[in-house]
Amino acid sequence: MSSLPLILRFPALARIPRVPLGTFPSPVERLADVEVGGELWLKRDDLNATAFGGNKVRALEFLLGAVRSGDHLLTIGGEGSTHVLVTAAMARQLGAQASAVRWVHDMNPAARAVAERAARLCDRVTAVKSPLAAIVRASAGRLRGRTHWIPIGGTSPLGMLGHVNAGLELAEQVRAGALPAPARIVVPLGSGGTTAGLALGLAIAGLDTTVVGARVGPRIAVNRARVLRLARSTARLIHRHTGERPPNVSRARVRVVHDVYGGAYGRPLARASEGAALLHRLTGVRLDDTYSAKAFTAALALARREQVGGSTLFWLTFDARWMRDGA
Repeated sequence: MSSLPLILRFPALARIPRVPLGTFPSPVERLADVEVGGELWLKRDDLNATAFGGNKVRALEFLLGAVRSGDHLLTIGGEGSTHVLVTAAMARQLGAQASAVRWVHDMNPAARAVAERAARLCDRVTAVKSPLAAIVRASAGRLRGRTHWIPIGGTSPLGMLGHVNAGLELAEQVRAGALPAPARIVVPLGSGGTTAGLALGLAIAGLDTTVVGARVGPRIAVNRARVLRLARSTARLIHRHTGERPPNVSRARVRVVHDVYGGAYGRPLARASEGAALLHRLTGVRLDDTYSAKAFTAALALARREQVGGSTLFWLTFDARWMRDGA
């Protein structure tokens, strides 16, 4: 626990329960400039756990810190939610049960695979027609005794501590010479926890890096204002536990790319297939159509356009290994 950059920076946070689910730091690698058309790096968070890795593992380390064998977890998400999948997988690892309320949305092959695997790992899945209906249904379930509520996407101040740690982790890798300080980091932007936590972690580390969120949901719920609010709420949590006030996340250090949204959550973006095929050819990594393929499309465009403006880092949040080996 003490080896986490977050705890080294804020020792008082060691009092917050946490369960080690991942292996950190996750590696970084550079893609061939001649193939990409610019300087583009990968942060391989798909490799941060033995199985079912990705960005959700980081939040769940804190969200599941108080979970014990025999406990019950409840969460919500879309039908093809990787958050639901990873939450259910980690619950089983801890000997707990997991229930999920999921709403229907546009699907794609990866989302269908996620949905099927999550259904097998969950002890109970309830299907509803909309996010609002999921919230209402889950509100009743949260009243059950000894039920641990895991918010959508793992996005809460507690869960976002894992992403603050990710930002500090990257700063350590930069200081160690594993990669240059990126001018920009590109991540999928859905519930906002990863983007907000990273932005706060980078601000604490003093890195002048812009976090670029590739929007994958409706603009009314997925936007920069929400990201900044989430970062402030996490900073307040850190202040309550440590007495220290983290720096504010500058509005200029958070950017949202809107042109990779497919028109509906889960709907594939036609032009993302070229980038996904390129990454697979170079690294063997498979992207999902809901999140990572859209974000990589944005990262690829930025790397090609900003060749004299510093390097671009694509934060790989989706672990496809289980789809290949049936884990």
